[in-house]
Amino acid sequence: MDAQSGAGLGMMIIWMVVIFGMMYFLMIRPQKKEQKRLQAMLNSMEVGDSIVTTGGFYGVIIDMTEEDVIVEFGNNKNCRIPMRKQAIAEVEKAEQASA
Repeated sequence: MDAQSGAGLGMMIIWMVVIFGMMYFLMIRPQKKEQKRLQAMLNSMEVGDSIVTTGGFYGVIIDMTEEDVIVEFGNNKNCRIPMRKQAIAEVEKAEQASA
């Protein structure tokens, strides 16, 4: 193996490290940041908060368990649906909604 092919191999390794670093900062890091934000939002939910589901439905949380919530939709007080917490896209706190 001569010096030129050794230098070429070294440059290729350097480029691979640079590309992996760019992928980390452009793809992996923002995704992890979004997951942390979503988890913090789900952990701060309380009964009475207004929500928007991933399907686009607006409702109010009336009961909660470890993994599920019961949401009341619309003006009809009989429309109560249990759903997973992961199906919630946005949360508006009760005190913010009334202000």
